[in-house]
Amino acid sequence: MSGEKEEASFRMFGAYGEPEESSDVPESSGVSSQPEPQVQQQLGSLYGVPWQPPGPLIQHSPADQETSMVTQHQWHLQGLGRSELQAAGLPDAQPGEAAESSPSFLLGSEVGQPYSSSSPSEEVLSLLRAIPPIPDEVVVRQKRAPQGSWKVGTLLHGKRVYAVAISGSTHHVYTCGSGYIRVWDESVLHAGDKAPRAQLDLQHPQDRVVTCKLFPDERSLITGGASQAVTLWDLAPTPQVRARLTSTGPTCYSLAVSSDARICLACFHGFVEIWDLQNQILIRKHEVPVYGSRCVDITGNIFWTGGEDTTLYSWDLRSYQRLHQHNLQNEILSITHDPGEEWVLAGLRTGDIAFLHTRRNEQFKAVMKKYTRHHSLKFASCGSYFVTAIDTRLSGLEAPSLQKLFQIEESSGILCCDVSSDNQYLVMGSNSSATIYQLLY
Repeated sequence: MSGEKEEASFRMFGAYGEPEESSDVPESSGVSSQPEPQVQQQLGSLYGVPWQPPGPLIQHSPADQETSMVTQHQWHLQGLGRSELQAAGLPDAQPGEAAESSPSFLLGSEVGQPYSSSSPSEEVLSLLRAIPPIPDEVVVRQKRAPQGSWKVGTLLHGKRVYAVAISGSTHHVYTCGSGYIRVWDESVLHAGDKAPRAQLDLQHPQDRVVTCKLFPDERSLITGGASQAVTLWDLAPTPQVRARLTSTGPTCYSLAVSSDARICLACFHGFVEIWDLQNQILIRKHEVPVYGSRCVDITGNIFWTGGEDTTLYSWDLRSYQRLHQHNLQNEILSITHDPGEEWVLAGLRTGDIAFLHTRRNEQFKAVMKKYTRHHSLKFASCGSYFVTAIDTRLSGLEAPSLQKLFQIEESSGILCCDVSSDNQYLVMGSNSSATIYQLLY
């Protein structure tokens, strides 16, 4: 229903594989904070990974207990990938089925009896031997997620780094702030004290870049901020300005680029500019709620806006009609989406993360209950994990289980972050520098 206000019906659960922190945020009335099986099944539907309900409590070593103990404050989501099940010779598990492999759970003449089977006949064995092996190139392998990180070094930008980007093809890093953008080549990944490869001065010294996006081919960069223009940069062979798209507002707070790099959305106070990047023309100045215009994102033919009014709005990019509005109950600081454009994630002032499906009426919320000044989100291109930066802490979370993969503590507040498209490096911007980490698998 276009324009209807949708009250929050989020399922709530603790995230990161650790107990929820004590809250200094008042509980919202009418919203349960207890996990429910339906929520976990929805979470398990992310990327088609079947969800397994937690089984009976099993004794583990101390190192495993953090992720194996199930309590009302800590909900461990268990899932076995389809390829793993098939490799083990087991049928795909369905929600609600027992996942145990002990003999009492295997088929027998009666329930609870051990399963026994005679050896296969020679005829069966000969048939099996006649089946050709499956070529490696057609085997679908589960996408890996990093298990840790290693600090490579620090890039001395000299001023506050409001926006940052890193290329997966060239491993060039772009740090953006007031007056200029600095470009760092791959050598900084081996020695973080290197000087920048280039410095791109903005049109006016007082101009400031607060948001940037790499194009999918990583040969172009688009920046916006306090400059009365959205700027297109060619990055190869030499970084230089391609075009300045004159804006109708003083400050661009957020940018989004379509997956085919044809459309750019620039979010200003009270409106969104929709640009045709190929022809470099303004298609439309689209009005949005004044206090719902801090951030913007795009998934297919839908774009999303949110901000101080705590509401996430979705809009049809073809008709420009408002599709839905979701009351998230807290200020929205960032919006991102998964590579398949199935899920939209909203980072909230409380540190919580809201998840909304782009095509189905499915939504849930990972609860942190920790007020923050900055909340950055970035999904990895492989789709198996994303990172969330809250104040001085950045965490890598596995998708869809939300188990914590790694955590980084910085000495100063993290203002922005990015993950290289080859999923090898992570970069974070802060007060006067950017820090690079290599992801360990």
